[in-house]
Amino acid sequence: MAKEDYYKLLGVDRNASDEEIKKSYRKLAMKYHPDRNKDDPQKAEAKFKQIKEAYEILSDAKKRAAYDQFGHAGVESGMGGGRYGGGFGTESFSDVFGDMFGDIFGGGGRSRGGAQRGADLRYNLELTLEEAVAGTEAKIRVQVLVTCNECSGSGARKGTSPVICSTCHGHGQIRMQQGFFAVQQTCPTCRGTGKQIKDPCGKCYGQGRVQDTKTLSAKIPAGVDTGDRIRLSGEGEAGEQGGPPGDLYVQIQVKDHPIFTRDGANLYCEVPISFPTACLGGELEVPTLDGKVNLKIPPETQTGKLFRLRGKGVKPVRGGPVGDLLCRVQVETPVHLTKEQKELIAKLNESLMGGGKHHSPQEHSFMDGVKNFFDKLTG
Repeated sequence: MAKEDYYKLLGVDRNASDEEIKKSYRKLAMKYHPDRNKDDPQKAEAKFKQIKEAYEILSDAKKRAAYDQFGHAGVESGMGGGRYGGGFGTESFSDVFGDMFGDIFGGGGRSRGGAQRGADLRYNLELTLEEAVAGTEAKIRVQVLVTCNECSGSGARKGTSPVICSTCHGHGQIRMQQGFFAVQQTCPTCRGTGKQIKDPCGKCYGQGRVQDTKTLSAKIPAGVDTGDRIRLSGEGEAGEQGGPPGDLYVQIQVKDHPIFTRDGANLYCEVPISFPTACLGGELEVPTLDGKVNLKIPPETQTGKLFRLRGKGVKPVRGGPVGDLLCRVQVETPVHLTKEQKELIAKLNESLMGGGKHHSPQEHSFMDGVKNFFDKLTG
């Protein structure tokens, strides 16, 4: 009889993630475990074995790739035929779910050998906009736990060694029966290392690690923005019991700029222009990150008008075209006017009002809208 599709057995799609496969396997394994199917344990055991076989193939990246390409024929040669022939007695209910309950009761963070990966660290780095856009190399100082050089990380005084834990006998975990379930818990004596230190190191006091300050150089690529992270592999805390070190993540925070505001690859800036320039047009210098450029202002420019300077923005760190600089003009109202200047503006206003043309189209449109609004209210 042809074997059932592994994905179908686990009830997942062919593009399911490793976590989805694992979650489905745990759910089905609990459902079909013979210890929970006393009415027909043989049928449940057969189904359980099928589920377990499917999981062991799909949870292994290489085997899964072979299965996806060639089906059952691609993995049967490596199954060994008698892989499940030893009977169910070697696969207790607590063994199947040991990792799950180990996490709950504190045993999931350390391997049986006691080695544990060091913690990841985060360093907040403030950059100017110019540094973020152009890229830079930053020197950072971090306080971090490093391997003790006196005991080489063992925690034992020089010339001595840790001994096997008398409570867990070197396993790092103890098994506890809680009702129906047998669960594994981190050994309280050795805290999961499987070893005890009888004569602790005088420098690290048995911890195997000491606090130190490291100066590191972080290469910041051009185009980073607030929220981006740069990983410095292996620069986190030293691992315990010979475990690998963690990583250091440099978290980018770009300071506010006095002129520019950034939005993705684009930059924005507010450009004040005089009333005469807005009316008659002109040319003015505006800043960019590359230097000054001339911006032409056409006659009758209104406040809020956006002018785009292409390619004067930011080149994104993840690739793509360089952004633009968008200049929003703000027409300034003249202040500190002399009596003569006020008289001239009054004459200009009279001329504008008496010309029969709408020289202020936005004002005219607004007033028309107000008139229509009140006409509707008065019915």
